[in-house]
Amino acid sequence: MLESRTVLPTDHGVFTTCAYTFGDVTHVAMLMGDPARAEAPIVRMHSECLTGDTLGSHRCDCGDQLEAALQAIAAEGTGILLYLRGHEGRGIGLAAKLRAYALQDDGMDTVDANRALGLPDDARDYTAAAEMLRHLGVPMVRLLSSNPAKAEALTSLGITVADRVVLPVLDRPENSHYLQTKRQRMRHDPLAGRVSVQEDTFPVYRTLAEYPEIVAQLAQSADGFIAARGGDAEFVSGEADRTHLHRLRAAVDAVLVGATTVTRDDPQLTVRAVQGENPVRVLLDPRARIPVCSRVLQSPDARTLWLVDEGVGVPSGVGAHVEVVRLPAGSATTSNGSNGARGASVDPATVLNVVREHVSGSILVEGGGKSVSAFLAAGVLDRLFLTVAPVLIGDGVPGVRFEGSNVMGEALRAPFRRYTFEDDVCTEFVLSQTAREHDAAQVHGQSAAQPAGHVTMQNAGQGPEAR
Repeated sequence: MLESRTVLPTDHGVFTTCAYTFGDVTHVAMLMGDPARAEAPIVRMHSECLTGDTLGSHRCDCGDQLEAALQAIAAEGTGILLYLRGHEGRGIGLAAKLRAYALQDDGMDTVDANRALGLPDDARDYTAAAEMLRHLGVPMVRLLSSNPAKAEALTSLGITVADRVVLPVLDRPENSHYLQTKRQRMRHDPLAGRVSVQEDTFPVYRTLAEYPEIVAQLAQSADGFIAARGGDAEFVSGEADRTHLHRLRAAVDAVLVGATTVTRDDPQLTVRAVQGENPVRVLLDPRARIPVCSRVLQSPDARTLWLVDEGVGVPSGVGAHVEVVRLPAGSATTSNGSNGARGASVDPATVLNVVREHVSGSILVEGGGKSVSAFLAAGVLDRLFLTVAPVLIGDGVPGVRFEGSNVMGEALRAPFRRYTFEDDVCTEFVLSQTAREHDAAQVHGQSAAQPAGHVTMQNAGQGPEAR
């Protein structure tokens, strides 16, 4: 029964808000635009969650889902959010949910905790949601949900679900196990699954092209090495991950590598596996150790900045595409690397200040392990793409390494997404608030069905070797 109708101004725009009471429970429908005139408007059936929606708990993703749904509806311009009360803890109630939390503190997952209390896995009833949609003149919807059971419930109640759209909500370190349990035991969609690294199914490429960020990418073995003991890195990860790397190159304005990577691998640092323009190549080489015969110093395929310390001599014979850029005097320090070799390091913030004088867009720190680790430890990265390949090297060139903490409670944790590139697993750590704001702006500025839609389950396109 419709009880009242008013308008509600929010951070995401003005919603027409209706109160419906069924039995002794009052639910809320928030409408934007005229959903009844749309063939299949986007609809979010959001279950009440005091801890997540109101108190900001990170044990679940409810608050994040609510925010993302309102953003998606506002971006579409037409849609409905049904806020379903009485659904706390998947319908078991607030007190029982907190008791289940206590069992989860002792090691149970969310399903076993409910069962230990003699409660169902999911006790929610969506009859009220279907009745509200019928009253609003919406017999067919595109459902914003990663839970197929919600679509099945609506269908059984006479509402047609034309599509189910997964919202692009990040896992948090605090809720990753909880969400993984729902994916493994309650049929929720995987975070990304086996993805195609195509521009239209991986919105971060567009984000990096539109918003300037500092990102890093590294592929390492399951035991944490990027190359064998002799320096052979061909190839740690598979072709799909290397295609992903080329997508990143095509999205950014500059790609930065250290002198050791160039000396060891002789990379091209160009875009070849996909279509796109070559980024500016930035060579961090304070002591001018890179051989003149290196492809990056001879091939005119891309503008190249050779970052060398003030006062260090640079040999002749490099291509006209190479510009020698001097680092500030005294910025380089000499130290022993992890393998005992002598090398020079420069404060990452200083490096970025120098590069920013020549490049305005996103910058990709591609290698090697020491460079990526230094930029990560300095706190200047917005994102880190870390791919782990199912191979054990045993000993070799280390991947991500930095001075950590003595206790796990102080370990570096950040919201993340996870992708499967054929046999490899890539974790995108979203390290900065700036990056999270860029993600939200990307969703807000487009149709909700496009960036948030089902990830295409196919392998990456074919492409040549990465370097």
